[in-house]
Amino acid sequence: MGQRWRVLVGLGAALFAVNVVARLIIKFGFDGDELAADRVTLGMFVVIGLMLGAVAFNWGQRRPVAQWGPEAAGAIGIALALTMLVGPLLVGENPFAAGSATFFWQVVLYLVAAGAGTVLGYLLLTTLGRDHRSRHLSRYAQTATTKPRRIVRR
Repeated sequence: MGQRWRVLVGLGAALFAVNVVARLIIKFGFDGDELAADRVTLGMFVVIGLMLGAVAFNWGQRRPVAQWGPEAAGAIGIALALTMLVGPLLVGENPFAAGSATFFWQVVLYLVAAGAGTVLGYLLLTTLGRDHRSRHLSRYAQTATTKPRRIVRR
């Protein structure tokens, strides 16, 4: 069980690190340029989606969705809380400085990017037939169609 918590916290920290890098790039590279800040933010959401797609692709091969789904959701929750509450403080801003509407829209955008990446990664895995369930069904089909060993009497 301890191993699962380490993976969950590690994934959450990696997602948060992507946000921190994006915030630092905006702060030091494009301070005041809204168009560039929006592009960096879009890039951050794409990277988060790709990371979660890769995680879903990797975890979906070994375990059923019922096992890794809650872990991925927990990691997304940890990363979201850190991103929304701690991330702005790292660059000297208030999390609620732009108002509550902006804060909640950021939460929605983060969840959409994370959910889309996870779902697309798992759909790709399922399309290729390499997910946990497809592999078990394939093994069952192979064993069910083979003829049983013929017993030879002497």
